[in-house]
Amino acid sequence: MCGIVGHLGPSNSVDIVLEGLRRLEYRGYDSAGITFLNNDGQLETVKKTGKIENLAGELKNVNTESMASIGHTRWATHGGVTDLNSHPHSYGHLSMVHNGIIENADDLRDELIKNGFEFKSETDSEVFLILVYSLLEKLSLKEAILKAFKMVDGNSAFVFINEKSREIFAIKRAAPLVCGTHATNSQAVLSSDPYALIGAADRIYFPEDGVLCHLSASNKELISFYDLDGNPSSDYKSQSQEMEYDPSDKGDYEHYMLKEIYEQPGLMRSLCQFYFDGDGKKLLKEASELKPERFHISACGTAFYAGLLVRDYLEGINRIPCVYELGSEFRYRNPILKKGDVSLFISQSGETADTLASQGECKEKGVPTVSLVNVEGSSLFRGCDYNLLIRAGVEIGVASTKAFTQMALTGRLLSHALSPDYGDTDKEKILVDKFSLLAERVDDVLHRVDVIKKIAEEIYNKKGYFFTGRGQYYPVALEGALKLKEIAYVHAEGYAAGELKHGPIALIDEEMVNIAVVGPELKDKTISNIQEIKARKGIIVGIGPKDRSLEKISDFFIELNFDGLDELSPIYVNVVNQLLSYYMAKFKGTDIDKPRNLAKSVTVE
Repeated sequence: MCGIVGHLGPSNSVDIVLEGLRRLEYRGYDSAGITFLNNDGQLETVKKTGKIENLAGELKNVNTESMASIGHTRWATHGGVTDLNSHPHSYGHLSMVHNGIIENADDLRDELIKNGFEFKSETDSEVFLILVYSLLEKLSLKEAILKAFKMVDGNSAFVFINEKSREIFAIKRAAPLVCGTHATNSQAVLSSDPYALIGAADRIYFPEDGVLCHLSASNKELISFYDLDGNPSSDYKSQSQEMEYDPSDKGDYEHYMLKEIYEQPGLMRSLCQFYFDGDGKKLLKEASELKPERFHISACGTAFYAGLLVRDYLEGINRIPCVYELGSEFRYRNPILKKGDVSLFISQSGETADTLASQGECKEKGVPTVSLVNVEGSSLFRGCDYNLLIRAGVEIGVASTKAFTQMALTGRLLSHALSPDYGDTDKEKILVDKFSLLAERVDDVLHRVDVIKKIAEEIYNKKGYFFTGRGQYYPVALEGALKLKEIAYVHAEGYAAGELKHGPIALIDEEMVNIAVVGPELKDKTISNIQEIKARKGIIVGIGPKDRSLEKISDFFIELNFDGLDELSPIYVNVVNQLLSYYMAKFKGTDIDKPRNLAKSVTVE
């Protein structure tokens, strides 16, 4: 969600922070700002609503030479999208940026106002800044931050820059925060995402919750860590920075989302190679040693729908029962966790707040935890006992496409690892061949994209959309509707095809579209459900195998070849849904890569 970048060192600090913020643009935001120590030794803040380029335009008229700065991209939670509510916030000789939500902010604000403090913004963030400032009469800044941190509720990451000492402090609770150093350049950096630190740090640190990070040029190590009592702490993980910065240029593609859709066949092919012939063999072997009697699957949004496919694999192939729950609901249902249970968490970023909260609940109760995650070193990756990387690469488009595919396929590999077939080279070859066949079929769809584009042009202005499917195709009906809502801003719902007659069919008329996913399984029953929509003058977009009845009933038809794909068929269909949503959004003229109100990594509950 919000992005944080900070820098301390001899290089031009503002340039480094601005570049870091640009790398985090894909996460979603509505304003951006930077505070830096100017040549007079004073804090100077520039912030602006809208894109980072708006901020960069403002900075062109300012002397930005500096050796210390902090920056932020904000996704509004408390208070509207205004320059005043944008970060950083300043008070006296302090400036601060914040990710997350302070749940008791109203009570703290009321108390601070009674004590004579005035607020400029509507944000909960400013509450923590002024709370810290109010404690400085009797405490050092380090002590004040630690005391204030104990007084606030909720999950947050806070970063301060101090005009008087030219130091940066940072602390977090269940929110992403990573810091690093570059020995050659004598600089220290921090961010909410390690991606922003590539090139600026050759060693990175992942502090645990409640660890105060102190960046200081007077410190030989550049960064010191302290516990909540102010004592030196070693409660962090350290590793060399091995990632390489890939600007992920769109190339000839108009949008990142389209580029990422087209990347999927190559990613499908490489996933098996990684797990059967590459470094992933160790990860898969570790997972194979699990002996689950039952799985708890928890995720959010697109990852949750991918999790429904993984559930089908684990139950259908392995006969392991699964309980599946949205991350935002899991821990509030007081879940029944028993010996023999294993919890599976799915996330692209590995920083999704609700998913992390669910993982923490399971870990606290001694349940083994497994992740399917894209970002190695993320909070989820570090917190789980077992990890399987989905290997999607950097996904810039806010609406996830290739990550869904890789999550589902990695879940299929987990299912294989837990089966008696694991280690059987003949059975592995069958699975690898099936992955390869899926890639070929998706390639074919991409070569026939003009058919999908033409259909999108015919239906993009209709009143509403129902995506339907039965059995293993129901999860991709849910995901298809989500994708269309996210990027085209239209009303779309995913339903099990047999459920429409239990209420939603009341909405059907000649302006409603049914995107009907039909597979070889339950084909006749699904076509019967489509007949119910057709009888009420609904528009039918049929997606399925060559079939006279299906073609006849469809106003528009997209033919697919399911032969040999079996349990991977829903992933095949989902690529069609992705393309359909993409072109409908394009005809509507929306901001496809950065949909309004959405963020790539949702780090608040």
